[in-house]
Amino acid sequence: MSNETSEASRGVCPYCSAAFDTFDDLKAHVVAVHQTDPLPKPDGLIQLTVNGQAHELMVAPEWTLYQVIHDRLGLTGVKMFCDRGACGSCTVIIGGRPILSCMTLAIECDGKTIETAEGIAEAGHPLVESYIKHHTMQCGYCTPGFITTAKALLDKNPDPTVQETMEALGGNLCRCGTYPQHPVAVRQAARILKEDQSK
Repeated sequence: MSNETSEASRGVCPYCSAAFDTFDDLKAHVVAVHQTDPLPKPDGLIQLTVNGQAHELMVAPEWTLYQVIHDRLGLTGVKMFCDRGACGSCTVIIGGRPILSCMTLAIECDGKTIETAEGIAEAGHPLVESYIKHHTMQCGYCTPGFITTAKALLDKNPDPTVQETMEALGGNLCRCGTYPQHPVAVRQAARILKEDQSK
């Protein structure tokens, strides 16, 4: 990390060298004390909303979204399997779409709202219980990626056919070979969501 980035992350005033805990405190200080426009946002400072929680953090230009979510925020449901965008284990939802976090630069996600498997589980989505009921996992490593991809599918298409479900999950790999059970679990979750909406 460069000295400039390190100073920005500590919130150091370029006029008087006063240090602040957050960049917002630094901007307020510049306006109040030095009577100038607030500082522009420093390079590498991004804001993310992950599972409803706001985060502001400094990232290096080469960091992937996976690194930020898994390593910096500690959300370990995002998995590293292939690191090539071929397995789906690192899938998150951004803007209603399943996104491969290992192939997405964190710096490009500034201002985005992101949903992970942890958020889906905390919200009590029926996919989680449906996946358990229908034995769609053995080792479980790929399961968060499948659930996240399936959630994006159901948000867009609340009543998918078996074929549509298989196509949507086609980018997710399972070393244990649980593929036949996934459409069953997803379609049951779709039925539960439909019943809940009709109540």
